[in-house]
Amino acid sequence: MKQLILILLLSIGWSSFAQQNITLEECYDLVTENYPLAKQSKLLEAQNKLDTEVISTSKLPQLSLDAQATYQSDVIEFPLAMSGIEPLNKDQYRATVSVNQLIYNGGATAASLDLKSAQLKTKQKQVEVSLYELKQQINQLYFSVLLAQESQLLLKAKKAQLEAKLKEVQSGIKYGVMLPASDKVLKMELLKIKQQFNELESNKITLVETLSSLINKPLNTEISFKSPLVETQLQTELARPELDLFQLKKEEIENSERVLSKQNVPKLLGFATVGYGNPGLNMLDNSFQTFYTVGVKLNWNVFDWNANKKQRASLAINKDIIDNETDIFKLNTNIALNQQQKEIDKIKTFIISDQEIINLRKVVLKSSDSQLRNGVITASAYITELTNLYEDENTLVKHKIQLQLAKANYNVIKG
Repeated sequence: MKQLILILLLSIGWSSFAQQNITLEECYDLVTENYPLAKQSKLLEAQNKLDTEVISTSKLPQLSLDAQATYQSDVIEFPLAMSGIEPLNKDQYRATVSVNQLIYNGGATAASLDLKSAQLKTKQKQVEVSLYELKQQINQLYFSVLLAQESQLLLKAKKAQLEAKLKEVQSGIKYGVMLPASDKVLKMELLKIKQQFNELESNKITLVETLSSLINKPLNTEISFKSPLVETQLQTELARPELDLFQLKKEEIENSERVLSKQNVPKLLGFATVGYGNPGLNMLDNSFQTFYTVGVKLNWNVFDWNANKKQRASLAINKDIIDNETDIFKLNTNIALNQQQKEIDKIKTFIISDQEIINLRKVVLKSSDSQLRNGVITASAYITELTNLYEDENTLVKHKIQLQLAKANYNVIKG
């Protein structure tokens, strides 16, 4: 009894595994998460964090150490009336520690931090755009597997029909109703079906392995690929990530303009210097002394020959270039959408005619089936009609998959 339960559990487990499936949306999500390029987003964040920390250090006290020893060829000499003053040494020594603290720079630091943040968003959006471009590659692989999968089902149906017909023919041969070699024709056709099935399986394995590498997820060859577009509504709004990228590039330029506008503002700093040297601040005291100075200083680049103004004019031209690139992108996208829509309409008309052809083929095959039973036609003639029906059904399946692919590509182009 325990063995029977174990066998049943194993059977259920195997059945569950065999019935695993994957959808097109899952493939989109997996390639976005697992494709090696996706790692760049976190790397860019880490890099931006370091860059912003570097910029933020401008708000902190800046400490510097200086030391020097010099020998002068000449020193200040005093008149004879002051001959009581000891002459200065020609060798002099000084060591100082200076601290500078930024007090005011017109918001230049904040503007630089905003620029870094804008640059991060632009770079991350560029990664997103590159990942988005993989969707059409996913579409091609996914629907190729789906076509192979559906073609296998048709081959299985044709095989089952031929096997049933083979039994009828063998029975007819046994009772002398049909020619002795009639079953050989059917057996040859079954062998051809086996070859076709093996070829489809080999192609499917290659496609599945390629898709598996792209989404970085192991896929069993028995996994079922679900048809995603039974009734899919085509997107109506253009929502490509490239449009967001163009907008982020403009925002980055605007932040660059703000940084440039802060370059020539006055900068106020506080400073303090502590030192030890010979001489010290008192040049008349010819001995080692400690000393210090404290104060504030103002830096202001009053005139830069209009360099800053020209740089901002150049950035304004860059914004115009981005607007132009946006218009070109929208134009090309609308052209591609129009072409894809025409492809969808064309395939729909093919599907209608395919269905009409198949209906007629079924009538002809039914007549051929009756004629074969009555010995009016040979098995070869019957196989010809059966193969014609199979090929037309395969064409219908191919057109249906092409329609789904065209719709998926339309939605990818649309965004």
